[in-house]
Amino acid sequence: MADITDIDAVQGLLAGEGYICGRPLATVVFLALRLGRPLFLEGEAGVGKTEIAKALAAGLDRRLIRLQCYEGLDAATAVYEWNFPAQMVAIRTAEATHQADRRQLTAELFSDEFLIERPLLQALRPDARGAPVLLIDELDRTDAPFEAFLLEALSDFQVTIPERGTIKAEAPPIVILTSNRTREVHDALKRRCLYHWVDYPDFPREMEILRARAPEAEASLSREVVAFVQQLRSEDLFKKPGVAETIDWAKCLLALDVIALSPEVIADTLGAILKYQDDIARLHGSEAKRILDQAKAGLEAS
Repeated sequence: MADITDIDAVQGLLAGEGYICGRPLATVVFLALRLGRPLFLEGEAGVGKTEIAKALAAGLDRRLIRLQCYEGLDAATAVYEWNFPAQMVAIRTAEATHQADRRQLTAELFSDEFLIERPLLQALRPDARGAPVLLIDELDRTDAPFEAFLLEALSDFQVTIPERGTIKAEAPPIVILTSNRTREVHDALKRRCLYHWVDYPDFPREMEILRARAPEAEASLSREVVAFVQQLRSEDLFKKPGVAETIDWAKCLLALDVIALSPEVIADTLGAILKYQDDIARLHGSEAKRILDQAKAGLEAS
């Protein structure tokens, strides 16, 4: 990467897109770019794993191609499929016009006109702006057979279409894989990648993130929001709020013209930071006040 000469340049590029990261994460991103290695990011949902791929693509002015993983995802769905209805129309048209030369028709049916490219194949195609950023999101949702296929695809950056042969990338894409660690991803795939655990940010970094993503928020409100969310993460919750929820909550408070947190305001807006009813029920009444008091005490002590 001609424009990425060191780790500071990575931090600057990401910060320019509103993504604030620490030096360890910037270092592994720099190495992934410099060495052409896939980057495997693990961490809780909402800590910014997906956002880093978006910020990187925007900062480098590259195309972002996203493969959203899910249970049952197979290689064919991730790579390509043939437009079967259009192929059938072409066959019927050829038969009706008596132009059904079998060899010619077969070549036409399996041409680019009828090929529907899915994310992995799209990522191997040349692009005038440079190799795209391929985001393979929430890999832990898939199963072992897809992992095995992905291992081969990422080793050589090529895929095989039986009707067309092998397609190899002229320039390997920038690959970022993410996992929420709902299950362990196989070691063989991890060994192909550089690895980083993306944790919840500490107070100063989360303040930086909030200033970048919600700059219109007053500093005093931002401090209370971040302190409350950080305190909330220490509670026994089913799903702890991520950075995405911190940003969403701050924007909700701004929309309501809130200038300071109170137990009443928190109760009214809990749906912005907690996504499970059991967690929301825990914070009604005196619990919200207790956590808010602890958060404010921490701010006064700092």
